Amino acid sequence: MSSRILIIDDNQDITKALMVMLKIEGFDAVVVHSPNEGLLKLNESDFNLVIQDMNFSEDMTSGKEGIELFHQIRNINPDIPIIIITAWTHVETAVDLVKHGAADYIGKPWDDDKLMVSIKNLLELEEVRQSHAIYHQNKLNQDTQLKTEFNLCGIHYQSDLMTRLLQMTTQIAHSDVPVLITGPNGVGKEKIAEIVQANSSCSKGPFIKVNVGALPQELLEAELFGAEAGAYTGNTKLRIGRFEAANNGTLFLDEIGNLSHEGQIKLLRVLQTGEFERIGSHQTIKVNVRIISATNSDLKQAILEERFREDLFYRLNVIELAVPALCDRKEDILPLTNLFLSSGYKVQQSVINLFQSYHWPGNVRELQNVLKRAMLLAQNKIITLEHINIKLDVQKKQSAIQEINKQVIIDSLKDNNHNIMETARCLGLSRSALYRRLKKFNIEY
Repeated sequence: MSSRILIIDDNQDITKALMVMLKIEGFDAVVVHSPNEGLLKLNESDFNLVIQDMNFSEDMTSGKEGIELFHQIRNINPDIPIIIITAWTHVETAVDLVKHGAADYIGKPWDDDKLMVSIKNLLELEEVRQSHAIYHQNKLNQDTQLKTEFNLCGIHYQSDLMTRLLQMTTQIAHSDVPVLITGPNGVGKEKIAEIVQANSSCSKGPFIKVNVGALPQELLEAELFGAEAGAYTGNTKLRIGRFEAANNGTLFLDEIGNLSHEGQIKLLRVLQTGEFERIGSHQTIKVNVRIISATNSDLKQAILEERFREDLFYRLNVIELAVPALCDRKEDILPLTNLFLSSGYKVQQSVINLFQSYHWPGNVRELQNVLKRAMLLAQNKIITLEHINIKLDVQKKQSAIQEINKQVIIDSLKDNNHNIMETARCLGLSRSALYRRLKKFNIEY
């Protein structure tokens, strides 16, 4: 579909010339000869670009009519590109309109090639802007739908990766199939498990969590399946296992890759039949439990190394939810920072810039811990670079700062009211090193 261009000019020779030129280039052009006609057309239908004159009355040469028309068009459509056609005597006025949002100005007589380059460039930019606007509106609609239709358990996010993950999470939550949540340590796998449970058909039932990797191997089976009194040394009373406690609800097994071989066999049986026995007992217990498991391990590699049963893997991995590392979704850093900050605390922009450049090997958990420490040190509740203990050696920290080089220095100067000594201290630089960077980046201070 060709772009539609509205031409508003009282000179019929000019409008005819523009019409011919635009038609040759394949554009759909509409001509009107007065501001009122132009405004009427804009209210009636959509256009991609406007070309407008500055004067319409024979006794007017000041450009006042064109200025008024420009602002009226802006009121109707604040985003539409507007090209001003002006006599050379009105260049100053046209330049002033450019400062107020006009896309370009063309002097009379114009150069056809230059005018066409300007029109095509502006239409391409407008297409990109509209695509971005549609994309952001769609994302806003998706996020709004997620937040209104589902319980997201207070999760804070902004990235496309997390939007897509949450869409899939809420989509599969209502089924009773086992879910395997994968991702590196500290990314928030437990939070995703909570969202699955909160939107599941057994959301009103118990939600039992057990960190398989944190338990000694000799206690794993008793923890999961329970034990009769006297079943092992030190066990003097009946112990109810997590499976039994989670009956008619959800059991979340974190670090499932660390489950013992014997534990894997028993877990596989529970998944197949819903039945198990407590340690020291031959009585079969039947339960109805939704299994959500999580791991930061490569279970497929563990299968090859015979450390994890292949049949159990496929039982657990009916649906896989892969949580991306924080370094792959840096749009989430700011909303997460705001989530972890206690009331009244603020973070300088230079800190946010450093956060954006850092690779966060500890993911969301590391960000939370960094901010906890910073809040303890920030006596005036303003967190600066000096309060941040990101675990980098000096060379790597300098590299991280250099990666955002000019902008982080400008932000730090603003944060410290252009006090050179305070800025250098917050950046971890000597004054002479800061002066060298100010000179290198041509930063006024």
